[in-house]
Amino acid sequence: MAVASPELVLQAQGLGKRYGATVALDDAGLRLHAGEVHALMGQNGAGKSTLIRLLTGVERADAGRIVLDGRAIAPATPLDAQREGISTVYQEVNLCPNLSVAENICAGRYPRRRWGGIDWGRAREEARALLRELHLEIDVDLPLGGYPVAVQQMVAIARALGVSARVLILDEPTSSLDEDEVRDLFRVMRRLRERGMAILFVTHFLDQVYAICDRITVLRNGRNVGEYAAAELPQPALVAAMVGREVELAGAHAAAPVAGNAPTLLEAEGIGARNKLHPVDLRLRAGEILGLGGLLGSGRTELARLLFGLDRVEQGTLRIAGSDADLRHPADAVRRGLALCPEERKTEGIVAELSVRENIVLALQARLGWRRRLSRTQQESLAGRFVELLGIRTADIETPVGALSGGNQQKVVLARWLATEPKLLVLDEPTRGIDIAAKQEIMGEVVKLARQGMAVLFVSAEIDELTRLCDRIAVMRERRKAGELPGDADGARVLAMIAGH
Repeated sequence: MAVASPELVLQAQGLGKRYGATVALDDAGLRLHAGEVHALMGQNGAGKSTLIRLLTGVERADAGRIVLDGRAIAPATPLDAQREGISTVYQEVNLCPNLSVAENICAGRYPRRRWGGIDWGRAREEARALLRELHLEIDVDLPLGGYPVAVQQMVAIARALGVSARVLILDEPTSSLDEDEVRDLFRVMRRLRERGMAILFVTHFLDQVYAICDRITVLRNGRNVGEYAAAELPQPALVAAMVGREVELAGAHAAAPVAGNAPTLLEAEGIGARNKLHPVDLRLRAGEILGLGGLLGSGRTELARLLFGLDRVEQGTLRIAGSDADLRHPADAVRRGLALCPEERKTEGIVAELSVRENIVLALQARLGWRRRLSRTQQESLAGRFVELLGIRTADIETPVGALSGGNQQKVVLARWLATEPKLLVLDEPTRGIDIAAKQEIMGEVVKLARQGMAVLFVSAEIDELTRLCDRIAVMRERRKAGELPGDADGARVLAMIAGH
């Protein structure tokens, strides 16, 4: 269903892009109108990132054309796109953290003095003025890297205003923000929409799409599925368009009740670390999925790192399978039957340049030691088994894991640790930044593992995931454990505990 609008700002028509034999985009298109927020939706691997790379000059299209304000453009670099009026803010802000806020905002277009030097006074004032438009008052002389991600994103948006962007692309901008920061970002987006800017918003959070977006374009397998008015497309219909079939939004079914005599695999009594985590008590039994909820900075990841030996436990007692555990290194945790899928998949999880096979065998080979090397046949058998078991979509097991979609990369990290046959699996935000279908598959796999007797600590910022999946939910707040709730607790109760009510 096409949606009429008075002013078409950008139109991409018939875009095609291949990477060898892989077709990333095939006759794909997009229309952006002035004064709208437009969602670009699709599973990982649907072609969203490729389309953005073509619009922003990171790569050149093999076919098709891009029209901006009625004029065909072909940006060869991101700087070309910016000069044409297309600015992008990525999930990982791509500015210079070592430079000041003012330098980042004015880079490439510094105001000049009459004799040719940079007028730093004007640069600071211009930076302050642009940030003031976003209702943000900060010291523009301080390094950008010293500010939180939410502020860095506002600085990137201010830079877009400074270059008079006609189109603003926000690529997963909310993945690392808490609820208050998301609300602040949405307020800014609404103000920019009122000024007539065309905003392309890419996210995996369906609720956010319906909270801020006017229209939606869906991609699947590199092709357009349709363009819709957000108000006229129910969530189940959007999901069906994205995955090509009806998907039950309720997600994975809760695991079977844990037997009363199930052994305790992990017990923490008052464990903590100075400036990182206040003393926490925690207990996890075999076959149990324990959810760990809370806002960003609440201590969830800090607790996961202590349990896996990434950081030292400085106080309290940690027991694994009934015996005291002094984890000085992650290798100690692996030997005791623990596994961790980290929050930062790209920087701490995958080794992008290595193949799917090499990534999957990595942890098992490290545990065995390099004197007991897995043969190539053993590696291929192991990798092939987990590719099939987890439904990892890859051309073959020798494909570099960096070429896979986010959801499939997450499955590779999960496969790596399952290969070590752990007793306790710590999953830190395992569904962050992946599409709905992949979330369903991963959550379903977690339930299967629990039913087979594995203990799972499931860390998530999404309350719906915790209440659908977990037997119990421990809530973190201000680096303390605020309390516990049963897994079938109402989401409002979880939210109230997170908020401190």
